Amino acid sequence: MRRRLGGTFGAALLAGALLAGATAVPAGAAPAVAAGAGFDAARAISAGASGTELPPDGDTVASPPGANDWTCRPSAAHPDPVVLVHGTFANRYENWLVLSPLLKSLGYCVFALDYGMIPGVTSSGSGLLLPIGGLGPVPESAAQLARFVDLVRNATGAAKVDIVGHSQGGMLPNYYLKFLGGASKVGKLVGLAPSNHGTTLDGIVNLAPYFPGVADLIYTVCQACRDQAVGSDFNKTMASRPDTVPGVRYTVISTVYDEVVTPWRTQFLNGPDVDNVVLQNHCPISLAEHVAIAFSPTALHLVTNALDPAHATPVLCG
Repeated sequence: MRRRLGGTFGAALLAGALLAGATAVPAGAAPAVAAGAGFDAARAISAGASGTELPPDGDTVASPPGANDWTCRPSAAHPDPVVLVHGTFANRYENWLVLSPLLKSLGYCVFALDYGMIPGVTSSGSGLLLPIGGLGPVPESAAQLARFVDLVRNATGAAKVDIVGHSQGGMLPNYYLKFLGGASKVGKLVGLAPSNHGTTLDGIVNLAPYFPGVADLIYTVCQACRDQAVGSDFNKTMASRPDTVPGVRYTVISTVYDEVVTPWRTQFLNGPDVDNVVLQNHCPISLAEHVAIAFSPTALHLVTNALDPAHATPVLCG
């Protein structure tokens, strides 16, 4: 998958691609849609069920296949809807082209949001590029996730959801759990290469003080980039409380070839009900790095096992 390197904010886009591995739109991808497009059924359901109105915050990109069917009702086999959270400089369509239809085919109700978009900067999209998000301050993005989870719960009647996130999207739900009351609304949190304790970007963050102009450009466009840097005020806030909260089951899936969230072992969480998984322990020949882990058959098999551990199957190498 190619990374975005172009556009008016090329330097910031490069940093964002490093942080989340945003990809170019695959051939045949659906074009961006206006905010709120495709949510008429959801509005009707929401208005009848709770009095609130969809679309959720940041809805600017077409849903990935299988996601955001607001008429979906969870089955007894999969009572918790799954909410997918994309990474920095990405969007729901690109990040979940593979996992979303896979989960739908397994009988899950699947939902995906866009968050952290900055109007008029990188959220407008151009040419072949869809709008991109995950740029705003992580606490604000976590608040968007909180509202989205409530919309999903109201629409489906589910007491809890499970969350699967990639990169920033695997970390910011933990802020929601720790600080925004999400612990009572989430059963499982599965992170693919999550930036749980920040990242040095293989030392790039440590060089930022020597190039303040470049750093300011990146951080002006992408507050989430600043938040995810090792030693940031945001990470100090996260560290002020334990890694996990009671009642939630955590799974972290990492790759030894991660070149973005570094060192890769910092992705792991400490605490009860945590399963820290290394992709190469299940598939030694896998070369999946930070971007590819979201599309790796082995990694996605680990995700489905984490969501339904009672029916876990042997993980194949692929």
